[in-house]
Amino acid sequence: MILALAGGVGGAKLADGLAQILSPDELTIVVNTGDDFEHLGLNISPDLDTVMYTLAGLNNVEQGWGLAGETWSFMAATKRLGGETWFNLGDQDVATHVERTRRLRAGESLSAITGDLCRKLGIRHRVAPMTDDIVRTMVETDGGTLPFQDYFVRLACKPVLKRLEFAGADSARPTPAFLEALRSPATEAVVICPSNPFLSVLPILSLPGIKQALAERQAPVVAVSPIVGGQAVKGPAAKIMRELGMEVSPAAVAAFYGELLDGLVIDRADEALAEGWHGPAIHITDTIMRDRNDKATLAAETLRFAAALEKRA
Repeated sequence: MILALAGGVGGAKLADGLAQILSPDELTIVVNTGDDFEHLGLNISPDLDTVMYTLAGLNNVEQGWGLAGETWSFMAATKRLGGETWFNLGDQDVATHVERTRRLRAGESLSAITGDLCRKLGIRHRVAPMTDDIVRTMVETDGGTLPFQDYFVRLACKPVLKRLEFAGADSARPTPAFLEALRSPATEAVVICPSNPFLSVLPILSLPGIKQALAERQAPVVAVSPIVGGQAVKGPAAKIMRELGMEVSPAAVAAFYGELLDGLVIDRADEALAEGWHGPAIHITDTIMRDRNDKATLAAETLRFAAALEKRA
């Protein structure tokens, strides 16, 4: 059993790679829900949808998010009626949000809905939200505190980030699937996907007891760096690191995760860091995932690396 923590495009890519080489009973993918929000009366779960669409082979590869072959009649009609259009919802994508919203309002849990949507999309591996409770990422910036999607989409991450808060995390409970995978003696490794450490992974780690449970596990915890050659592969991770006074490098990623990590996978572009490296064990390989083969290759190398590690005392 492998437990993967994921969010965003990079997380979805490695999750897809893991799903290619592991059977459904060998993998649990836990996904960030701090990005979730209500928009136009609909419950939107961007990271869950990105992971689902990627695993189902339905994602827009060029764009990184959304569905391939999407059309935009709904947004055009919304604009014509004077509605909010800063967050694009494709015509096919709307169906996902309508069905999720309907079922949430009928009293179903996000876990149950996600599991059923995955089955209907032909996904056999277990995909679970980090929590069924409401957790919302709030971004403190030089222009005030913003809900995550306002910062990320409406303002295109332009404000200077000062601090993150995860409203509701203190009282939120990890989902049963998350706890089961975390506690199971069959779980041989925890893989932190190359997601944004601050926006996608930290919300998961902020749930009560998660950091302690990871630290106490006998199975190693391995992360794949989302920073390659001084830049983020995708998204604002590098910008955020600079604004927080951090070096934009895999070393800073390792320092951010701290004692939770037993190993870090870095790209060949950063192999010079190996000399004089202080931190968790490192594995150097090609980490850019351009196609399905790249995803599976990186997933396999990450798991081999994890299998060779011993949990740090």
